[in-house]
Amino acid sequence: MKKISILALTMCSAMASAAEKTPSMEDMWKIIQEQQKTIEALQSKLSDQETEISETTEQVVAQEEALAVVSDAIEDTVAVESKTKIGGYGELHYNNLDSGEAIDFHRFVMFFGHDFNEKTRFFSEFELEHALAGDGKPGEVELEQAYIEHMFNDTTKATFGVSLVPVGILNETHEPNTFYGVERNAVEKNIIPSTWWEAGVGLNKQVNDKLGFDLFLSSGLNTPVDGSKAFIIRSGRQKVAKAKASDLAYTARVRFNPFKGLQLAATYQHQTDLTQGAMDVAADLFEANLQYNIGGFGLRALYAEWNLDDNVAAVNAAREEQAGFYVEPSYRFGSKDQFGVFARYSVYNNNAADNSSKDKIQTDIGMNFWLTPQTVFKFDYQDQKDGASNDGFNLGVGYSF
Repeated sequence: MKKISILALTMCSAMASAAEKTPSMEDMWKIIQEQQKTIEALQSKLSDQETEISETTEQVVAQEEALAVVSDAIEDTVAVESKTKIGGYGELHYNNLDSGEAIDFHRFVMFFGHDFNEKTRFFSEFELEHALAGDGKPGEVELEQAYIEHMFNDTTKATFGVSLVPVGILNETHEPNTFYGVERNAVEKNIIPSTWWEAGVGLNKQVNDKLGFDLFLSSGLNTPVDGSKAFIIRSGRQKVAKAKASDLAYTARVRFNPFKGLQLAATYQHQTDLTQGAMDVAADLFEANLQYNIGGFGLRALYAEWNLDDNVAAVNAAREEQAGFYVEPSYRFGSKDQFGVFARYSVYNNNAADNSSKDKIQTDIGMNFWLTPQTVFKFDYQDQKDGASNDGFNLGVGYSF
């Protein structure tokens, strides 16, 4: 009986204690409300975060779109820049000769080209001579080249437009850093006559790594038929300035490189009438040249000859033949081959058909210093004999890019 009383007392005590710990309905409602507030706060925070994430995503997308636009613009700009090219060259001369002293910015030239695609391109050359052009001024502004070139394959291409005639050594490559002497040599200037450009159609074929040829159908020369310059070849250049083209010129050149360092070339041109209808004077040009380089040693040699119909005798028989040649040995030295010395012996005559006419003989010696491969300083001394007399020295600086 005593044990039962103790057990009952213990159970009553436990129930009382449990009743004290169990929350009332009011407490439960408060707890639920607090939890609801917490849930709502968490939901609000989550909603804000989702909004921020959405806005950030939109900003990222917008930035990606903007970057894509900029990237496309950059790619387009780079593509245009890579397809359109500029270049040029220039040369400043000081001449101290028997005929007088002068400083002359002889040539300022700009090249503009554009690649339409992998096979077709455009090239042009503008030149300002003697710094100042206009009425009564010494200079000229000339368009020397403006042509379309199309590659049919890796070995064959054609040109359409204003091009340099494929003849001689200097006519197609005459940037000042590519040759010796301040002034261009007298033979190519007066006999060929460089620089010589015409409007026409050209075809270039490289048969193999040694042999190639060039064909050029073009507007021809138009020489005067009276006066002191009658039939002088250089005076016949029309420079594609409303050039008369009743009688075209046909030019063919063969190029042969038998071994490394040696380049041989020969050009033949025929024009049915050198006077474009004034006197019916057919003319033929033959030119041959060689260029040889081994180590520092170099050699250039060229011969050119014009033969005109004998009906020019009615005006000036001596002009039936006009010819000349030069030989130019050179040597480059220095740690970067930046120094070069040369000598040139030139003989030419625009009255070669007259045996009594004296040849113009000129000897040049001098040196080049290449500050960089594209910039050069020059000095030479010239001595003229017999048919010419204009001795003295020349200084020059030139560049190309």
